[in-house]
Amino acid sequence: MNIKITIHIYPRLSKSNSAGLPPIYFRITINGRRKEFSTKKFINPSRWDSKMMRVKGNSEEARTINSYLDLLKNKVYQVENTLQFQNTPVTSEEVINFLIGKRKDRERMLVEIFKEHNKKVKALIGVDFALGTFSRYETSAKHISDYLQFQYHIKDIPVTKVDHAFITGFDYYLRTERKCCNNTTVKYIKNFKKIIRICLANNWISKDPFLNYKVKLTSVEREILNDIEIQKIINKEISIERLDIVRDIFIFSCYTGLAYIDVKQLTKENIVRGIDGHLWIHTHRQKTAVPTKIPLLETAKRIIEKYEQHPISSNNEALLPVFTNQRINAYLKEIATICNINKELTFHCARHTFATTITLSNGVPIETVSKMLGHKSIKTTQHYAKITDRKVANDMEILKNVLGNTKENGSNKSKNG
Repeated sequence: MNIKITIHIYPRLSKSNSAGLPPIYFRITINGRRKEFSTKKFINPSRWDSKMMRVKGNSEEARTINSYLDLLKNKVYQVENTLQFQNTPVTSEEVINFLIGKRKDRERMLVEIFKEHNKKVKALIGVDFALGTFSRYETSAKHISDYLQFQYHIKDIPVTKVDHAFITGFDYYLRTERKCCNNTTVKYIKNFKKIIRICLANNWISKDPFLNYKVKLTSVEREILNDIEIQKIINKEISIERLDIVRDIFIFSCYTGLAYIDVKQLTKENIVRGIDGHLWIHTHRQKTAVPTKIPLLETAKRIIEKYEQHPISSNNEALLPVFTNQRINAYLKEIATICNINKELTFHCARHTFATTITLSNGVPIETVSKMLGHKSIKTTQHYAKITDRKVANDMEILKNVLGNTKENGSNKSKNG
C-alpha cells in the first residue's frame, strides 16, 4: 500500500508562553489526514528557519533542539515500518501515539472480547436482540471458556493465537465432551465466528482463522400434525384445567403460526379490524421485530372468546392465559399421550403445523405464509414448510384432471373430424 507522509514543523504563535515564546509543533499528514503535537520545546520566532524547519545558528540550544527534531523525523519512518509489519493501519494518530509513548501494545483476549460483546447484546435486548439470542451468546462464551480450561488449562487466550487448529479442536470438543449434535455445534461456532469477525473488523487480527473451516447444518425432519391429529386434540374431552388451557393455546398457535413468546405477549390491542373488515392479529415478532399481520380463523377466534374473562388474562392484560414455555411443553407430552398421538409435541410444532397442514397444504401461496409467519426471507419459510403427501395428492389430482380433459378434447376433435 502506498503511504504518503508529510512532516511539517513550526512554532505555534497562538500557544506562546508567559515569556512570549511559542512552542515548536510537530505535524504529521498521512494520506490527507493530519495530526500534530507539541514538542514542549520553545523558541524565539526570529531564530526559526521556516524553510528548513530548524532552529537557526550553531548554539548549544540550536543543536539540542535540531537533534531532537531529527530524531522525531527518523522515528516517524521507523514507526511506519513497525505498523506495517504488525498489519496495523498507518494513520497519523497511530504514529503520534508511538512517538509520544501513548500507544500501549496490549494483546486482545478472546474471552474478554466475547464478554464485552455479550454485554452490549444484553443492553440491546428488546431493541435489536431477543433474550434468547443473548442466552445463546452467553452459552457460547461459556463453552469457549470451558474449552480453554479443558484443552489448554488457561482462562483466556490472545485472539492472535486463534487458528484453524483451535477452531477444529473446539468443534471436536463440542461434539464429544459436550455431546452436542451437529446443528447445535454449528450454531455455537456461528456465534463464535461473529466474535472473530469483530476482531477482523477492528484489525486485532490480520487473518481469518475460519478461512478453511467448512461445516453446515444438516436437514432436520420437522414434527408437524396432520388434519386428523389436529382434530383429535380439538375434540378430546379434557377435564384437567391446566391441560385444557395448554391444548387451547397450542391449537391457537396451529391456526395463527405465532411462536410461544409472541402468543404470550398478545394483548387485546393486537386484535384489530383488517383491510377486509374482519378481525386480524397485528403484532411484531420478538425474534426478528418484523411486523406480522394474520387474519383470525374461526378456531383461533373461538379460543380468544373462551378466555376473554379468564382471571389470568384479565389481571395481566394478556389476550390468553399462557404458562411458561417449559410447563407448556411438559403438558403437551401428556396431551399427546391421552390423544394417542405418537409424536413429540412441542409448542413450536404448532408453528410448523400452521405453515404446512393449515396453510400450504390448503393452497395458500408460500409468499402469503411467509408474510404471516413474519419471516424476512421465503428461504426461511421453506425450512418450515414440508410439502405434505396431501398437498402432493391434491396437486396431482389437478394434473390428472387437466390431462384427462386434454385427452377427452382431443378424442372429440378426432370424432368430429
